[in-house]
Amino acid sequence: MSKILITCAVTGSIHTPSMSPYLPFKPDEIARQAVDAAKAGASILHLHARDPETGQPSSGVADFMSYLPSIRNATDAVLNISTGGSAVMTLDQRLAAPRQIAPEMCSLNMGTMNFALYPAVKRISEWKYTWERPFLEGSDDLVFKNTPRDITQILTELGAERGARFEFECYDVGHLYMLRHFADRGLIEPPFFIQFVFGVLGGMGADPENLSHMKRMADKLFGDDYMFSVLAAGRHQMPFAAMAAAMGGHVRVGLEDSLMIERGQLASSNAEQVLKIRRIVEDLGRSVATPDEARQMLGLKGADRVVMQC
Repeated sequence: MSKILITCAVTGSIHTPSMSPYLPFKPDEIARQAVDAAKAGASILHLHARDPETGQPSSGVADFMSYLPSIRNATDAVLNISTGGSAVMTLDQRLAAPRQIAPEMCSLNMGTMNFALYPAVKRISEWKYTWERPFLEGSDDLVFKNTPRDITQILTELGAERGARFEFECYDVGHLYMLRHFADRGLIEPPFFIQFVFGVLGGMGADPENLSHMKRMADKLFGDDYMFSVLAAGRHQMPFAAMAAAMGGHVRVGLEDSLMIERGQLASSNAEQVLKIRRIVEDLGRSVATPDEARQMLGLKGADRVVMQC
């Protein structure tokens, strides 16, 4: 089989500090865990920013730049900057950092959707920060806005104008058709790197049948012009990653997607999850891609064209 890409989503904007003491949100924590994940085998680091005092999701350029140079100085892993930010942010807020940084790679959600986090409230008995509970509870009336106009703007500003390529996050089969629409408009070119996302309340459920269906539909819509990766939330993370690897796809792990390393046990770091999935995929006969191999596979512009001073 071909080389496999391991993406590590280091902190995200979903989990809150009260859920795990190991969730990084201070700059040195994010940098250290990202570098350790890269050393463990992650060729791509998917990155969000956090308020360093409270852990609240942040779109601030200064918060990104508080840790990005440290990661770049310590590893050659691909830095994939989120354009999703948090579902409570405006599009301009979400794009503030990637506009200035001009990264090699960005994430891009392919449709507007419900993004419900409120069931997590019942699992938390003690809160570290006052923002956490209202943030989670308010998601019962939250729409994560990613309209065709929004997507066009992101593809134009970050892709055409700044040379980024994308991790196209598809939470449902309709998102694949939206991606095909933009390919037909000539706004994106292959190879397409499609991230199938399972287990978020508002998107498709983490059922093996859904993974098979997404793969069939992607084959129909994109033929040989795409690569797929899989992320699944919570307890579904490792089983779905293993299925993806066995199907010839790529994998994403990290504390953004799951706080656990196994049932009932919190992961102590992002690197712990990377090492576990690396063992699994290598046992399946897959060879882990290096960052330079990832750049070649994805057609990236190279780290030397990323702005590390803002």
